[in-house]
Amino acid sequence: MRKPLVLVRRLHAAVAPVVIAPLLITVCSGMSYRLLKDWGGLSRDQVHWLMVLHEGEWLGPAAEPVVVLLNGLGLLWMLATGATMAGAALLRKWGQREGAP
Repeated sequence: MRKPLVLVRRLHAAVAPVVIAPLLITVCSGMSYRLLKDWGGLSRDQVHWLMVLHEGEWLGPAAEPVVVLLNGLGLLWMLATGATMAGAALLRKWGQREGAP
């Protein structure tokens, strides 16, 4: 079980620098849009530029779905590999507790 986990860790670390910026932009622009609209009292027109950034609309109609797809796949990848590593760490911790006198 050790070798596959090392591979997962390496792949997670390799993909993380590529997906961190797009995911941060998506999260920050989405949260800012909603909070500025609801709590900040700004109109939809005033914060529309955040939605343009959030959805990748600024890249053009051909690239927009690709950005959404890659962003979603990147997030799913990071969640799956992160959960795998966290689960393995929990299993190790529980295994050590079970074997302790």
